[in-house]
Amino acid sequence: MTARPCIVLLSGGLDSATVLALASRREGLSAHCLSFDYGQRHRIELDCAVRVAESLGAAAHRTLRLDPSVTAGSALTGGGPVPKGEALADEDAIPSTYVPARNTLFLAHGLAEAERVGADSIWIGANAVDYSGYPDCRPEYLRAFEAMANLATKEAVEGRVRYRIEAPLVDLSKAEIIRTGAALGVDYGLTSSCYDPAPEGRPCGGCDSCRLRARGFAEAGLEDPRGTGR
Repeated sequence: MTARPCIVLLSGGLDSATVLALASRREGLSAHCLSFDYGQRHRIELDCAVRVAESLGAAAHRTLRLDPSVTAGSALTGGGPVPKGEALADEDAIPSTYVPARNTLFLAHGLAEAERVGADSIWIGANAVDYSGYPDCRPEYLRAFEAMANLATKEAVEGRVRYRIEAPLVDLSKAEIIRTGAALGVDYGLTSSCYDPAPEGRPCGGCDSCRLRARGFAEAGLEDPRGTGR
């Protein structure tokens, strides 16, 4: 019997790797993965996404290149330094690492891919517990996009499908996410979470994402195979 297709937005980080494992290994879906090159300074994650997709048996994986001018201005795309240490405490409610409409752009591409391959679900690693305050990670945003998806597509309007945005990590702590992925055999040594890695990929240890990851592994009682700090 052919597995039902789904779309997985795969960054190459810890959360999206866990989501891929949940979709493919726990749910038995045929995962069509999309990664995005949007001019991010942490481009090492794109190499990680390739390895993660292969290790978790994705049915397909593509990296789409977005016009970097659309996402310019974020600290993640060269619009100033990535805040670390004391600078994190000086950040506004929505930090400088916010990328303009990033999840909306990603989900829109995922929706088009879902309609193309006959998938009815788009899986995303959004998290509203251990996260940096990004508005496009909130449950109400994800519900709103799901509602829009079912108003905006031929397949849904003609009644052949009802699209779902699957965000299985949205209410989990980072430790819970790590334990979930470890139980499913995710190799977190293949992932990268750092916003400002060294040229060879070593994590900086000081950015918000590094700190959340380190705390998550500590609270999960597990060792991070990727290591921390330069």
